[in-house]
Amino acid sequence: QVQLVESGGGLVQAGGSLRLSCAASERTLSSYAMAWFRQAPGKEREFVAGFSWSGGSTDYANSVKGRFTISRDNAKNTVYLQMNSLKPEDTAVYYCAAAWTWVRVVPRRVGDVGSWGQGTRVTVSS
Repeated sequence: QVQLVESGGGLVQAGGSLRLSCAASERTLSSYAMAWFRQAPGKEREFVAGFSWSGGSTDYANSVKGRFTISRDNAKNTVYLQMNSLKPEDTAVYYCAAAWTWVRVVPRRVGDVGSWGQGTRVTVSS
């Protein structure tokens, strides 16, 4: 599929902000429906935010609505996740995900994903 590289994770205090980036060095990300997932220790990987292949639809997990924003810069071949008003429960490893080429809708399920980044850790202190 496509190789994805995330960056931007780190340690932040509750109420702070971070912006995660996901870049692809080869195939253009505009060819894929894209999403961010996260996995906290001892928990399953969960959907955070995503948009459809056309970019016309976006969706967010209820836990992040109003605080997180997913976006894409086609010129830079990069997808972003802007995270504001961070909470300790947002602590997790965040993964960029590109859907299988036949998935046109927002990829909300792990099974929708054909390519994963290596993950970037976000830690929110209280």
